[in-house]
Amino acid sequence: MRTLRTALAAVTSGALLTGCMLFARPPKDLDYSRTRASEGGRYRATIHPQGDTIPQGKLQRWTLHVETAAGAPVDSAAITVDVGMPQHGHGLPTKPRVTRALGHGDYLVEGMKFNMGGWWVVTFRVHADAGTDSVVFNLKL
Repeated sequence: MRTLRTALAAVTSGALLTGCMLFARPPKDLDYSRTRASEGGRYRATIHPQGDTIPQGKLQRWTLHVETAAGAPVDSAAITVDVGMPQHGHGLPTKPRVTRALGHGDYLVEGMKFNMGGWWVVTFRVHADAGTDSVVFNLKL
């Protein structure tokens, strides 16, 4: 009986600690700007969601503008999209992806659907002539 109580106490404590970590506040110094430099400095990207705000529960398209660090538009890039919610350990209910190049460094991103409010991280991995690099955007819904 004592072993069972000890095991239940350990499971309960672990669940409480995990729950606290999952719902901890995001860092206070997050940059929520819609234009960001890539992590390695190769690119600069700007997100243009439909409309001024990013709604919850609505399927939407975005335009992603990618340029070199010197400001030249990047065409012919292969771009992947990864979206997650660090506080909850999950992503979107959809599989967003770049569906086509629009020219002049612009790309159509389809399948963005945020199912809840909170802190989201959107990462675009850009593969182009200047090399491979990631641009990370923080969103607060």
